[in-house]
Amino acid sequence: MAASLASRAALADEFADSPGGKLHAASGFLCAPKIATFERDAVGERDPQTGAVYCAYSKLDGVYGTVVLKPLRAPYDARSSLAGAFEETQSTGGRMTGEQMMKLGPQPVQLDVYARTFETARLSDTHYRVLFTGAAIGNWAVELTVEYADPRDTDAQKEFLSAVYSAATAQIGATSLPTRSTPDTH
Repeated sequence: MAASLASRAALADEFADSPGGKLHAASGFLCAPKIATFERDAVGERDPQTGAVYCAYSKLDGVYGTVVLKPLRAPYDARSSLAGAFEETQSTGGRMTGEQMMKLGPQPVQLDVYARTFETARLSDTHYRVLFTGAAIGNWAVELTVEYADPRDTDAQKEFLSAVYSAATAQIGATSLPTRSTPDTH
């Protein structure tokens, strides 16, 4: 019971109100009220076992983006980390349409970001897609899921990805706590 109460107290401290939005204290990532043209809908715990948290965003025209932050305890493999989401998307009829490594974030420290796209529906010339991305930044995995219509929302999707990974590159690690301590040698 005490462990459960302590766990709940820790969850309440995951995000702190900040002048710029909701600050994830452990990573330093700021879930701003707005990223690119997307507005924040919610922040919270994603998986208590792993310590993963999320920031959910949307646009009025039905475009959704979710940022997931996961503490790293081993080398990051985006494909393995996102495998459950891939399986879920395929089980509901999604068809993989592409997989690639992208460079995102500010120059000259652009990140290698893994990306996989699924088509979930098609209506005339509109393709409804889900894009999954992942990259390691410091001691954190930053994973994005964006649901959008191509070609209508492709520019907004790209702008959101670029803005999130640029912010994550600048913010994570600046206050990030190490995942394991090192002995004091003094």
